[in-house]
Amino acid sequence: MPVPTSVETLLSSQNINYDLAATTPEGNDTVIWYQQHLRQQGAARSILLQDEIGRVQVVLGADRLLDLTAVNRHLSRELRAAEPDALKQFCEANQFQSVPALPQVAGLLTLVDQQLLKRDSLLLDSGDDGQLIRVHSNEFQQILKDAIVCELSVALAPLETDDSGADDGAQIEVAIRNFTQLRVRQRLEETLELPPLSDTAQRIIKLRVDPNADISDLAQIVETDPSLAAQVVSWAASPYYSAPGKIKSIHDAIVRVLGFDMVLNLALGLALGKTLHLPKDSPNGELPYWQQAVYMAATIEGLVTAIPRDARPSFGMAYLTGLLHNFGALIMAEVFPPYYRQFCLISEANPHVTPQAIERHLLDISRDQIASQLMDLWGMPEEVVVGLRQQNNPNYQGEYAVYAKLVYLARMLLRQHNIGTGPCEAIPEALFAELQLTRDKAEATVANVIESSDDLEHIASALNPSGN
Repeated sequence: MPVPTSVETLLSSQNINYDLAATTPEGNDTVIWYQQHLRQQGAARSILLQDEIGRVQVVLGADRLLDLTAVNRHLSRELRAAEPDALKQFCEANQFQSVPALPQVAGLLTLVDQQLLKRDSLLLDSGDDGQLIRVHSNEFQQILKDAIVCELSVALAPLETDDSGADDGAQIEVAIRNFTQLRVRQRLEETLELPPLSDTAQRIIKLRVDPNADISDLAQIVETDPSLAAQVVSWAASPYYSAPGKIKSIHDAIVRVLGFDMVLNLALGLALGKTLHLPKDSPNGELPYWQQAVYMAATIEGLVTAIPRDARPSFGMAYLTGLLHNFGALIMAEVFPPYYRQFCLISEANPHVTPQAIERHLLDISRDQIASQLMDLWGMPEEVVVGLRQQNNPNYQGEYAVYAKLVYLARMLLRQHNIGTGPCEAIPEALFAELQLTRDKAEATVANVIESSDDLEHIASALNPSGN
């Protein structure tokens, strides 16, 4: 398939010698493969930014993180990533599948990352997923006449290194010291200046680790918190669970519909979530916190059910890990509000980068590190602590690795349906084998979740009436 007409015209008008490097997708999902191919080849890509003044095009390597602060400082503007609908309209109007990595291809002011000029030859996103353009660096520089060349990125690889052996507590304290310029207190809860856990949350945590806890103990705790009781009943009565008859009590919701583990973990997730304020800011296109939590928990619920019975991990622990998988975002928004705002802007401008890499760029720590440390301090089960800490590490092989792998798999499956943030990535066959799942069963699970989206969004709205 030829490159877009406007791209071909620009290259010809500038007498640029170039070759086409055809891309042959591996597997069925060309979008996932193409994104990974750009990254692996270190090809150049374009990002479209906008503000009240207008649009700006930025060209940088797909293996780099766009430093939005550097761009705005250089132009004295307040640019942010173009909204998804605006980007789609731009591509359709110019007959692109993606924004070509060529300066001024659509007549826009263009910034080009200085790092690209250090390469002898370049592969460029052509605007067509079936082709990359290969040019020599000298040829590329011929079309930079009206572009602004400057340093505007950082390398991604150091931000994505496996830090599973890191001293999370020490890193968090250093980050907080750098952020606040205040002497770090000895206890992490005090250092973070987080609100104290509610009485309900403390009671549920104690119940969670009590081997003799029963339904009456749980029902008593839930019933003493009217808001929590209403949400549990609403969850049990939702069309998603198709419970026969009317839900008459918390005891009824536990025994007849949800089960002890489900209600215990749901109540704990809700109580912990209410400890912190939901962030007012979020990257464009990102689902609200409770909506993400519900989709993830429902997907993990289906995945565990699809695993052979004799190989299944604890359903309750897996479900709770999924419900709390993004708890670190709440902490980041609460403790580092200016940085969280900056995180949102950088995330929008770098859809090919994981949230954790952006957080390391800003604060030298990730949400996974800080969330797992707090869960440990609050006495949460080790399965949850490990699941949150290693959720982005599909190769982790320590104890309770299955919970981290389930969260990773669920997130990657949901990303293929544009749910969640970060890059779409191919899921390795080895991961399915480790979990004793087939790809077909896993994909059928997430398809069922997507089909139930109306019911799940109703549940999420019940969990968070304010709509955040």
